Amino acid sequence: MGVLNLQGRVYMQPIDDPFKTADWALGIMQKETKTIFVDFHADATAEKMAMGWYLDGKVTAVIGTHTHTPTADGRILPRGTAFQTDVGMTGPYDSVLGMKKEQAIRRLVTGTPHKYEVASHDVRLCGVYVQADADTGRAVKMESIIFPSFG
Repeated sequence: MGVLNLQGRVYMQPIDDPFKTADWALGIMQKETKTIFVDFHADATAEKMAMGWYLDGKVTAVIGTHTHTPTADGRILPRGTAFQTDVGMTGPYDSVLGMKKEQAIRRLVTGTPHKYEVASHDVRLCGVYVQADADTGRAVKMESIIFPSFG
């Protein structure tokens, strides 16, 4: 199994083209394995969806990360690639993207910087389960997973 991490460009720091990078990396990885899991760390939903469709049939899964909010669009695309726009956050849900609510709200309301501190309540674990056919590398089953509060 191979794992490929790509970073998007929309609303993110400038970086090389993730589509060209995917093509280059897959040219190497596909010589070793048919089962390839892509973590696409990107902000824009449209860019994540485009990558899923671009890689459909070329990889086992394209799972988006970065926004900390799990999306409800997990599915297997027509050519056998599991896709979800964003897997979600592992961390405290009694928060604003993992940070203490009061500090995040103060920062947004006043428009001035305030130190962020990590929240600590209602910690959850988000992920996806993807089952693949080892011979073809195609996804055969996909489930979103959210384990409820750990504290």
